Amino acid sequence: MLPKHILVPTDLSESAEQALAYACELARTLGAQVHLLNVIGIPAMGVPEIGLAMTTSMIDQMIADNQTAIEQLAKTRCSAPCGSARVRTGDARDVINQTAKEIGADLIVIGTHGRTGLSRALLGSTAETVVRTAPCPVLTVRLTDESHHDRSAA
Repeated sequence: MLPKHILVPTDLSESAEQALAYACELARTLGAQVHLLNVIGIPAMGVPEIGLAMTTSMIDQMIADNQTAIEQLAKTRCSAPCGSARVRTGDARDVINQTAKEIGADLIVIGTHGRTGLSRALLGSTAETVVRTAPCPVLTVRLTDESHHDRSAA
């Protein structure tokens, strides 16, 4: 069963852009549709000094800015048909899985930062959690040095 709806979570990083490029090429080849998702992590209530600094207007502005950014990504970086471009708030791992269910995603394509050791232990791995808990198959795309070179020139 080939995917028809591919969800691409993006944090607007270089690794996420590489995952988007891969997903768009795959979608174009398969006749699938790409859906973009950006999740803004809202500080937990358990950290009041951070939570108090985040006003509603600041969060609204972040959402508006990120919505503009992912819509621009969809227009300029994807050669495949694009479906929804959503910005949500919450825990990225939960929001990615919930959105996949909502849009009926057949595949999630997610970039990885390739963190290891203490950095990974402290920060956790969104991609790893999504791989283990997603309602559909997940394809991870790791940022490589090749992403900096034009492959057609090789």
